Amino acid sequence: MDLLNAVGQMGAGDVVDLGCGAGQMGAALAERAMGRDVIGVDASPAMLEKARASKGYSSVQQADIRDWHPRRAPGLIYSNAALHWLPDHAALMPRLAAMLGKGGTLAVQLPHQNNAPSHRMWLTLADDLFPGRVDLRGTPGILSPVEYDTLMAPRGRFRMWETEYYQRLGAEADSHPVRRYTESTYARPVLDALEPDERAELIARYEEVMNSAYPVRADGSVLFPFRRLFFTLTV
Repeated sequence: MDLLNAVGQMGAGDVVDLGCGAGQMGAALAERAMGRDVIGVDASPAMLEKARASKGYSSVQQADIRDWHPRRAPGLIYSNAALHWLPDHAALMPRLAAMLGKGGTLAVQLPHQNNAPSHRMWLTLADDLFPGRVDLRGTPGILSPVEYDTLMAPRGRFRMWETEYYQRLGAEADSHPVRRYTESTYARPVLDALEPDERAELIARYEEVMNSAYPVRADGSVLFPFRRLFFTLTV
């Protein structure tokens, strides 16, 4: 909602939820669309089934974002926490911007947590324990803020900001809450590259570091800061 609330203008074309997942934003996008069609795009048929059931979308499309192209120029391309999984943002972001109709807006939110211990230590420890075993290109990655500004600001009215959200992660039996939070998303490519005994060793070392970086409270919970990068471009 913070990303959508920052959209001050959209063009006359469709509203596209790029990487819509289960459709959590469908209803809010439809409310802002003012009669425009709202289209959900995702690569997962299971997610699109849930998005379709949410009733917020005029239609949904199954597509890999790398290959997707709109049927007509959108007035808004909205993408929340999806594009960091795709490589080569230096080519991707200008390509998306070029799809917009006149007065259209590209609105993007990207996790910007890679330098925090929660994310960095998966890669650091994996490289220490199993050098060369993990292809770091498989983990989510984004450009630096100055690179996005250099790339996008000449293309229209560009605004960029960061917000650090504090989340209370609940207690987890026999594991650190931050490990549970990151292992199925950011760390998935790292863990998938290892054998079961290697994964267990990496997880044990990671938990040791997390106990220092993010102390567990008496009730087992952790106050976890998570940084996100936002930008909007109106052409």
